[in-house]
Amino acid sequence: MQRGPWRPTRRLRRLAGRRHWTPRLVFWGSAVLVGLSAAALTELGNAANTRFLTLYQRWSWAPLLISPGGLILSLWLTRRFFPGAQGSGIPQVIAALSQRSGDSPSRLLSVRIAIGKILLTTLGLFSGASIGREGPTVHVGASLTAAAGRLAGIKRPGLERALIMAGGAAGIAAAFNTPIAGIMFAIEELARGFEEHATGTIIVTILIAGLTAVAIEGNYTYFGVTQAALAPRQWLLVPACGIAGGLAGGLFSRLVLDLSLRLREILARYPYRVALAAGLSIAVLGAVSHGSSFGTGYPQARALVVGGAHLPWTFPFTKWLASLVSYLSGIPGGLFAPALATGAGFGADIGRFFPEAPLQAAVILGMVSYLSGVVQTPITAFVIVMEMTANNAMLFPLMAAALIATLISRQLCREAIYQGLAARFLARTEDETVSAKDYDGPA
Repeated sequence: MQRGPWRPTRRLRRLAGRRHWTPRLVFWGSAVLVGLSAAALTELGNAANTRFLTLYQRWSWAPLLISPGGLILSLWLTRRFFPGAQGSGIPQVIAALSQRSGDSPSRLLSVRIAIGKILLTTLGLFSGASIGREGPTVHVGASLTAAAGRLAGIKRPGLERALIMAGGAAGIAAAFNTPIAGIMFAIEELARGFEEHATGTIIVTILIAGLTAVAIEGNYTYFGVTQAALAPRQWLLVPACGIAGGLAGGLFSRLVLDLSLRLREILARYPYRVALAAGLSIAVLGAVSHGSSFGTGYPQARALVVGGAHLPWTFPFTKWLASLVSYLSGIPGGLFAPALATGAGFGADIGRFFPEAPLQAAVILGMVSYLSGVVQTPITAFVIVMEMTANNAMLFPLMAAALIATLISRQLCREAIYQGLAARFLARTEDETVSAKDYDGPA
């Protein structure tokens, strides 16, 4: 029997077709952009933070002018040119994932917002605000992949949601060089559940964005390497850090959620007065703490992790207050890095009561405990700290401390901070949409 000429099957023709590859190329390109954006925000943020501290060391009175002025300018730019870019950015990503099927996420996630987030987070760090760049990187990552989905003509709600989750997770992975924590963040925080069909999209995005950031920044551990470990008799340090971190983190979350709601009317009527008061508070706290409460807190946390730091016992308290004031001011900026620095300070303080245990062990237990207390995502917290410090020996103590802190935090704050902020952000967005639809023009 003679066979005719070979012809490609329909499936092979579809795989080789333009419609198959165009969306993927657009999507992979957006993942590269996420990595580049994370690296850019890291470089810009570090430069801004360093420049501010240089000015502070030269003129100790400079923050009294720079901090209020910078916060007012940041708030004005946010309201005028980049609405939706305020705060951490993680609540906006969660709100976009929670929208009804068919609603466009472009009001919450867009290239314009991504650009504004990078610029305004940098401005906030130059102003000495106690903010991080990791939440903004999540927002930027989700915005870029969501925009790529729209460019590629992707309209399936499930796939749109997977792209947003992937971009947000890639932001965490690229910012901290912690790919496993990025996956856990997508599952535990962004989704609060797990969608099986999204796993491949999430992992590929994290891989591409992470490799892009590593190609620029190099392969590094965020807080350096520590080999600290706990002997069985030293495990009392674990519940001590877990309880303290849960109490401090839960109180922080409760105040952010309650005060952001109670201050909504004041913020709406007098936003620049609030920014002025917040800027002056940040400057005063910086003066009291000799500059340690300014910025992300990364130098202080890293010094505590690797050993040799001599910070006053008041450091975590001034950092806690500076982070609260910075977030309530309404400027763009994240919580992760300041939370890790605050936790490192609490851990160092608690470690002084356990002289037999390594101080570095107390520091990283404090980090994971306070972070768990703030965000109430224990798996993400212990994985991210473990990857940041390259310390597998502390896995079980970190897990236990994260779980204790989360349970304690939930007694003070029943609603997880990002979920609560996302619900309020989504409600406000829907109210604005309804008002716009009801408005028929001037009478």
